[in-house]
Amino acid sequence: MKTLDKMKILDIVKTPEKEVINTTVKVLGAGGLVIFPTETVYGAGVDATNQTAVDKLLAYKSRREGKPLSIAVPDQQTAAKFVQINDQANKLFQRFLPGPVTVVSKGLNKVAKGVESEFGTLGVRIPDHALVIKILIAFGKPITATSANASGKKRPYCVADIFGSLSHKQQRLIDLVLDAGQLPPNEPSAVIDTTFSTPTTLRAGKIKTAGKKPLISHSEDETKKIAGTLMLKHWDQIKESGLIIGLNGPLGAGKTIFTKGVGDFLRIADTITSPTYSYIAEYDYQRHGVKGKLYHLDLWKIDTKEELERLEIEKLIAPHNVVAIEWWEQNQEYFKKIIKKKAATLLTILLEEKSDQSRKIMI
Repeated sequence: MKTLDKMKILDIVKTPEKEVINTTVKVLGAGGLVIFPTETVYGAGVDATNQTAVDKLLAYKSRREGKPLSIAVPDQQTAAKFVQINDQANKLFQRFLPGPVTVVSKGLNKVAKGVESEFGTLGVRIPDHALVIKILIAFGKPITATSANASGKKRPYCVADIFGSLSHKQQRLIDLVLDAGQLPPNEPSAVIDTTFSTPTTLRAGKIKTAGKKPLISHSEDETKKIAGTLMLKHWDQIKESGLIIGLNGPLGAGKTIFTKGVGDFLRIADTITSPTYSYIAEYDYQRHGVKGKLYHLDLWKIDTKEELERLEIEKLIAPHNVVAIEWWEQNQEYFKKIIKKKAATLLTILLEEKSDQSRKIMI
C-alpha cells in the first residue's frame, strides 16, 4: 500500500481481497472519499447518506452546478429503500442490472442533499464488478457512483487519468484509491429516466435501447418538468456555445408552456408569454453563478428570409444564451447555416395536444 500525503493507494491486484474490503469500508465509514474501479470507468464514492462526505465529494468534483449524483447499491432490494421502482424501472433492473446502466427513479429523500436532482429524482447503479458489490454489501449503505474525473475532464480509465486533471487541493480530498490498473475503454453507463410516461435516455451508453418514442405529458407541470430535465442535461452546452430549442406543433400544443419550463429551470421570475406580436421576448437569468439570457421567439407570422434577417437572430446565439423558437419548422432551412457557423446545440421538440391537459412530446 502506497501513501501520498494522507491518501492511501491500494494495488488491488496484489492486495488480499479481504484487506481491500475492510480498508474501504473503514474509510467510507469515516466519511472518506474513495476512488474505485467499475466495469465502465473509475468512480468516486462516499457514503451517500453522510452530508459531510457528500459535500466533500461535491468539492472534489467541482462545477457540477446542480447536476445530480447517482448511487451504487448491491441489489434491487436495497435500491427500493431509496427510490420508488415503478414498472418501467423494474423492467430495466431485471434486464440490464447488474451492468452499465443508471436507472433514474423518484427518490425517497433518504440520501444527503445534493445526491438527488432538483426534480427529486435519483439514479441507481448496480455495478457489474464483483469487488465493488462485496464492498457495498460489507458497508451496508449506498455510495455515490459518479465518475472520478473532475467535471468536464478526461474519462478516467486509469489512476493517472484522474490525477492528471486534478488540482493539488482536489487530490488532498481523496482518502483511498483502489488501483486496478488500466481499465478497458468502455463507455460510461447509460442513464435512463423512468419518471416520465416513456423511459427517456439522458445519456447513451453501450446498452442498446428502443428507438425514440414520444413522451406523454398529463399536465402543464409535467411538460415544464420535461423541459427542465432537458435543460439540466444540456447545461454544459448552454454554457459553452448556447442552446437553440426549435418548437414545433399546432396552436395550443404547448410550445409556450414548454418555454415556461425552460424559464423555471433558469429561475426567471418574470411571467413568460408568447411574443406573438413583438416576435422576440428577452429575459435575463442567473443560475449557479452563470448569467445569460433566454430569448423567446414566435415566428408564426414570419415566412421570408428578409423578415428573418431583420430580427438579427444570429446575434442572439451565444454562450450562456437559450433561444426558444416557436414555429421552428417553417423556417428551419434558414437556420441551418447559422447553427453550423455558431457551433450551437440544437434541440427540436414536437408537441401535439391530445386533450386539454395531455400532450405528446417528441424530442
